[in-house]
Amino acid sequence: MAQGHVGINTDYGDWEWSADAGERARLLQSPSVETGPKSREEQRPAATSMLGAVFIVVNAALGAGLLNFPAAFSMAGGVAAGIALQMCMLLFIIGGLVILAYCSQASNERTYQEVVWAVCGKVPGVLCEVAIAVYTFGTCIAFLIIIGDQQDKIIAAMMKDSTGTENSHWYTDRKFTISITAFLFILPLSIPKEIGFQKYSSCLSVIGTWYVTAIIIVKYIWPDKEIVPGDIPTRFAWEQPLLLDVCVQRHAHHLLWLPGKCHVSSVPVFNSMKRPEVKPWGVVVTAAMLIALSVYTGTGVCGFLTFGSSVEQDVLMSYPSDDVPVAIARAFIIVCVLTSYPILHFCGRAVLEGLWLRYKGEAVEEDVVRERRRRLFQTGSWFLLTLLLALFIPDIGRVISVIGGLAACFIFIFPGLCLIHAKLSEIQEARPASWWAMVSYGIFLVVLGAFIFGQTTANAVFIDLMK
Repeated sequence: MAQGHVGINTDYGDWEWSADAGERARLLQSPSVETGPKSREEQRPAATSMLGAVFIVVNAALGAGLLNFPAAFSMAGGVAAGIALQMCMLLFIIGGLVILAYCSQASNERTYQEVVWAVCGKVPGVLCEVAIAVYTFGTCIAFLIIIGDQQDKIIAAMMKDSTGTENSHWYTDRKFTISITAFLFILPLSIPKEIGFQKYSSCLSVIGTWYVTAIIIVKYIWPDKEIVPGDIPTRFAWEQPLLLDVCVQRHAHHLLWLPGKCHVSSVPVFNSMKRPEVKPWGVVVTAAMLIALSVYTGTGVCGFLTFGSSVEQDVLMSYPSDDVPVAIARAFIIVCVLTSYPILHFCGRAVLEGLWLRYKGEAVEEDVVRERRRRLFQTGSWFLLTLLLALFIPDIGRVISVIGGLAACFIFIFPGLCLIHAKLSEIQEARPASWWAMVSYGIFLVVLGAFIFGQTTANAVFIDLMK
């Protein structure tokens, strides 16, 4: 596809609110102010090959969220229903990623929220930024809960005496272990202004997620004698939204380095390619999603069939504490979360910073001291709030059920709106059937996304939170 520029709300004066403040806040760098959009050639970083882009997107898709997949299969009604939902989701995920690339090409913007701002205007742009902030905040809470879950099992195995009796001490209390781990490791990693150093630890966390999947598959093929699976449901449970929530939960793991969340990071990954064109990008995301699908399906199916309906929200919690290979998997997950939380926090902090700068009409470069104070305040507030909530929320299922509906916005609503606005902005004397088909598809995405968002959010409020 030719890279011709299509004018889509690109006049900065049309954005109003505070025209030059923080409109260009990046997810991959500190928010900054620019006087106008740069050309694609001026903005291009080092080019990425198609194979490299595939691995970047795969890395974005993999994360600690796979621990909830077996429970999602159980909630969905079994293996057949779970795989059917996954395949449907796969089509929409790939379609949304291609739409975002098309709109990025049309608007010359390089991040998810910037594309929404430029293509759809001010109100959808602000809503998109708020959704990203809330989604990353909720996922940070889920990460801290995961740390506590894994530490409980590891400590339980270490504290058993020769008779098999567990010894409990104040320093083994869940609240203490989560807090001390968070203060010693997560907080120092969350304070820096840039997160380039995280790219090395991200590789380790990806290896860890692959190891977890391998262990779950191996434990299904050669199960331990003491593991007795519960009932294995075969009825499709339409009223349960968890599978959708967890499918999209992959957007929040390894949220930023260059990739980040699949949809939110798709725009910068697309623009980093040697050939930032829609057709090669379609090949990249299709290959990457098929690889990620195999990992999530292997984890979900084997974990579900191993434990049946008795599977925990965090599947590793279902295994015995003294299982050494599983204990290594728990350690890998802890490392994965310790490196992923700061990246997620950086994403949310960048969005909040951009909103603040735009509201105040300020530029971050004007006063370095004020920027540092603001960053420390934002980091401290974010960290303490997520820690306090994680200490009193019993499992990750509660968190996912609340924030899962926002995933529908990233996959359906915002891409649908972008497609509608992009097609409507085209100046054509005659509009062919393909034009009407694209607009109709965009409307379908928005309606479907609104329905899923409302349904999952209502379930979270009236079913999960009211328990």
